[in-house]
Amino acid sequence: MKQVIEINKIEELVKYNLGKTIVLVGGCFDILHLGHITFLEKAKEKGDILIVLLESDFNIKNNKGQNRPVNNQENRAVFLSKLKMVDYIVKLPEMKNDQDYFEIINKIKPQIIAVSEEDKNLTKKKNQAKKVGAKLIKVTKPIPYQSTSRIIEIITDSF
Repeated sequence: MKQVIEINKIEELVKYNLGKTIVLVGGCFDILHLGHITFLEKAKEKGDILIVLLESDFNIKNNKGQNRPVNNQENRAVFLSKLKMVDYIVKLPEMKNDQDYFEIINKIKPQIIAVSEEDKNLTKKKNQAKKVGAKLIKVTKPIPYQSTSRIIEIITDSF
């Protein structure tokens, strides 16, 4: 059932899953690691359908630096589609502002927005959840040394 959904097909996705509890997460998922897997498993436990909003290469480069992403959006979508807990992946286009994100979330109208405890956008996500009538749930704590930036740092330092 793992499918990569184009942004213009979101309404069809929602209609197809009517009556099911939709859990929404978002992120880069650049180099998959234990933190990602744990987060996605815990998020999936909260509902029937797990939808991942996958950041664009452009936005990752702007937020994480010129050497990122390591894997392009197409490859990241394939990696995520191979994980049993992920039902759908929505490849996000370039997002210029918070309203762009909200419009997509509003189309999906998830019942749950899952985040990690140290999500950098927690306040924004709380507001988005409130606006669409979703429950915001913190599903994981950070796992030490399990971040893409940390993995890149370790690899870079070894050369």
